[in-house]
Amino acid sequence: MTGPTLIFDFDSTLVEFETLEVLADLCLADAPDAAERRAQVAALTERAMTGQIAFADALRQRLALLPLTRDHVRAAADRAPARLSPSVARNLETLRRHAGRLVIVSGGLREVIAPVADLLGVPADRVLALDLTYDETGRVTGVADGNPILEPQGKALAIRGLNLSGPVAMVGDGWTDVEVKAAGAADRFYAFTEIVRRDRVVAAADVEARTLDEVLHAEGLAGRWSYPRARIRMLLLENVHPAAVERLESAGYSVETVKGALDEEALISRIKGVHVLGVRSKTEVTARVLDAADRLMAVAAFCIGTNQIDLEAASDRGVAVFNAPYSNTRSVVELAIGLIVSLMRGVGDKSAAMHRGQWIKSAVGAREVRGKTLGLIGYGAIGSQLSVVAEAIGMRVVFFDLSERLALGNARLLGSMEAVLSEADVVSLHVDGRAANANLIGAAQLSAMKPGALLLNLSRGHVVDVGALAQALGSGRIGGAAVDVFPEEPRTNDDPFDSPLMGLPNVILTPHIGGSTEEAQEAIAEFAAERLLTYLNRGDTTFSVNLPNVQLSDVSGAHRLLHIHRNQPGVLAALNRALAEAGLNVLGQHLKTDERTGYVIVDVDRDYDPRALDALKAIPGTLRFRTLY
Repeated sequence: MTGPTLIFDFDSTLVEFETLEVLADLCLADAPDAAERRAQVAALTERAMTGQIAFADALRQRLALLPLTRDHVRAAADRAPARLSPSVARNLETLRRHAGRLVIVSGGLREVIAPVADLLGVPADRVLALDLTYDETGRVTGVADGNPILEPQGKALAIRGLNLSGPVAMVGDGWTDVEVKAAGAADRFYAFTEIVRRDRVVAAADVEARTLDEVLHAEGLAGRWSYPRARIRMLLLENVHPAAVERLESAGYSVETVKGALDEEALISRIKGVHVLGVRSKTEVTARVLDAADRLMAVAAFCIGTNQIDLEAASDRGVAVFNAPYSNTRSVVELAIGLIVSLMRGVGDKSAAMHRGQWIKSAVGAREVRGKTLGLIGYGAIGSQLSVVAEAIGMRVVFFDLSERLALGNARLLGSMEAVLSEADVVSLHVDGRAANANLIGAAQLSAMKPGALLLNLSRGHVVDVGALAQALGSGRIGGAAVDVFPEEPRTNDDPFDSPLMGLPNVILTPHIGGSTEEAQEAIAEFAAERLLTYLNRGDTTFSVNLPNVQLSDVSGAHRLLHIHRNQPGVLAALNRALAEAGLNVLGQHLKTDERTGYVIVDVDRDYDPRALDALKAIPGTLRFRTLY
């Protein structure tokens, strides 16, 4: 056997519970003072684990509080294998494969530990733990005498009795585990904090290991993941919904959040060492930012648009970009309907007058939406759904889109944008943020609209020439407008807002809230977070906006090699040649390309020399290479 010996504590390390606390729950179920006794047991456990009281003393006091029987112990033992710590459970196959180098040393109870040791494949003679004593009725009377674990620095004494050779690593969560290294019985100590974190223990450790993956990686063992997720840093800006943070953290990743947007220089200073960046619409991810990103693998836009991200630059660096193209569709549609009704009835001006103490009750200029024509410029996810809802309240719908779209309901496709402008009573814009759409609606287009028509822009700020719109509104040529997006928007809520549209009659201005509903933000958070996880965990690029889309299942029983490269001749041939020369047995291979980038996914047998991967990384045209277990 080569490599280090890994010595594991049991409670709150291999399993997610403290044995005596589980036993307390079992034996005190009907006791009137159960809560008080449980609290005393938990307090004694914590004092022992932080070195405030001798372990043996804490154990005797805890056992004295509990009317334990053999049946209680058996029940706890039966439950133990189902309550492995999460990272232990996912690395079970790895631990079994290396069972010969595992030792369990615990101040816990051998009867509870034994089923877990069997599950891991740890021999009985490498499980050092305490044995309970019972009276003739099966009641627990204490623990067997003579066990070195009960003595001061007892774990270290027990480990020395094994006469281990080679490096030894201790993994645990308590002060008795700290003492193992301090007494010279281990070469290094990992403070395991997945279940519980004790500051004093962490301070005395060589390394804090938030999951078993970190221990395996540091000790050169191939665990379930090729790289500990806790070491993968995610930076989420602009108040990304907590659902995304919760989902990513629950998957094991380290997540940092920032309240507002960052300008280019600030982002450049923060991006180093970040593996995943999350933004919304205000943060610009430029080529300079991407150049400064030394570890960036993916960018998630927690919104619909991606015009704030330099997609070509991201592709050239092998950085995958994802968005949430459909998650806030309904929210935008509902706001648009509300704005149409409000503009038709002059609600905004009437409400403002009421706040000034003016009562203006009049039907002049107030119109129903029924029977009016809605003209849609852009008939994608939002435009098409708005079409359906508008028809449901009695509007006629005409639309124009550069792409071929299937008309829903009774909506009619017209041959040009100008045709839509000239026919519609209300024009609503739903186009993307590409540069070609800048000032799509200017003075000429506003002049082409029906006199008194209404204009809505809930798409992108640069799509409308707001100066020209202000003039058209001021002259009465346009009867009203609702604008949710602007060419220049405040970076945070504390910054001032200014626009030539301010103060104009029948103009409703909203602060880029089209998709800002609780439902939409949660849906966006969940969708974008899931896209990130499928990419990071299995290499799936479904819904990526800049890399070839490849849908993949989880890798199982193999290593997955991910190779992103420029779409140039000879890359696949060179890759396969390198695989053959390295003697890697290929279990599956996928290739997808677009006009700019190629993406190859290769699943190979585990048995290979890691140095063979160097040749794959050096293939001309390689943009990024990653290994997944």
